[in-house]
Amino acid sequence: MKHLFLVSVAAGIFSGTNLTANAQSSVNIEQVNTTAIQKRSEKFIAGIEIKPVNKVNPVAKVSKGTGVVNAVANNNEVAAIETFTSTQFKYAQLMDVDVESISNTVLFNEIEKWWGTRYRYGGATKEGIDCSAYAGTLVNSVYGVALPRTSREQYESCIKLDKEEMQQGDLVFFKTGRGVSHVGLYLGNGYFTHASTSIGVTISNLSETYWDKKFIGGGRVTTTPVVTE
Repeated sequence: MKHLFLVSVAAGIFSGTNLTANAQSSVNIEQVNTTAIQKRSEKFIAGIEIKPVNKVNPVAKVSKGTGVVNAVANNNEVAAIETFTSTQFKYAQLMDVDVESISNTVLFNEIEKWWGTRYRYGGATKEGIDCSAYAGTLVNSVYGVALPRTSREQYESCIKLDKEEMQQGDLVFFKTGRGVSHVGLYLGNGYFTHASTSIGVTISNLSETYWDKKFIGGGRVTTTPVVTE
């Protein structure tokens, strides 16, 4: 009888426990399950849980480090969660920032087109692309500026920047071989996109040990020649 009582209590405790799965790294649109007896939180993207609140004009925000998007009411903001695209949600999660900060949709849509493209030295197509061709393609497509072909030439044509001065759209340069040998495009919050020799087009962070050691500096693209002494 005593054992029966303990089992009943344990069953009652676990039946009332709400378990939430850890956020996944993949980001894909999935259907909302409306057939459950108790309505679950809506999911726009795998790994990003939408928690609505009973407020007017909610604004979507990603809870940093969790991949959870909460609808937060703000009287000064009227943007509804439906105005954000799946691409904005994806890169907000990858870069650990609020969805609203992914405002340059042209840039992130262009990155999405190339995402996962394998690295190929000398390549400049979806079949394979190297770092300088990828950086040049982004800058030309998004900002309308043509860059020199190699990372070394791109570095020489830029206004040099310290890490603290860099803004979205600036270039980041690394010494992975002799001299300047790798380049990426800075996105903000320490993150940059580049064509990695190991995994292709991706996003990395300057704080990662490998990139921190290889980092040379930033470069601001200019439409006028940079005079060096």
